Amino acid sequence: MKTSYSHLAGSSVERLAALSDGIFAVAMTLLVLELHAPMKDVIHTEGDLWNALLGLLPAITTCLMSFLTLGIFWNGQQTQLLRIERSDRHLTWMHIAFLFPVSILPFSTTLLAEFIGFRMALMEYWLNILLPGLMLYFTWRYATRHGLVKADTSEAVDRAIRRRIVAGQSLYAVGALLCFWTPWASIAVFIAVQLNFAIGPRSGWLSRA
Repeated sequence: MKTSYSHLAGSSVERLAALSDGIFAVAMTLLVLELHAPMKDVIHTEGDLWNALLGLLPAITTCLMSFLTLGIFWNGQQTQLLRIERSDRHLTWMHIAFLFPVSILPFSTTLLAEFIGFRMALMEYWLNILLPGLMLYFTWRYATRHGLVKADTSEAVDRAIRRRIVAGQSLYAVGALLCFWTPWASIAVFIAVQLNFAIGPRSGWLSRA
């Protein structure tokens, strides 16, 4: 009996999770490496150091945002992978596609930090959040429709996973629109959404999302 290579490739959920862990770890590390201490040669007084540290505020803020973003996406992907019984070639490539915008988030973070007052930089950053969110949604839909999830995955679990992605991305979109007023308003909304998903209360609509 002949066996198609496509039926053999990408079947390991464990290897997919390992690849994802590595890429997330590298991306998170690159975020921190973009933070540089003020140059000693130009610091002569406490005031100079204070001003230099204030100048790092955009970089520190965007680093925090992106670190939280990566943590949320990692948690979301791991939640899915834990519910998936087996993978296939298509699902594996969909998850690899999800990892691409994850890998370039450090670039988007640096761009936003350097041009934090520019709407284009903010919109590019938002797109870098939107793309992995969409991919995460479609990977789960593919897995459920093709019988790749565990047998005990109920409809309530399915709805909860999809609802959280849709709610999060909807709130990010609202925040992104605020950049037409001021990019700082968008950043404030982004951080609020991220903090809610990371450490928010156990009750209320946002916590169920």
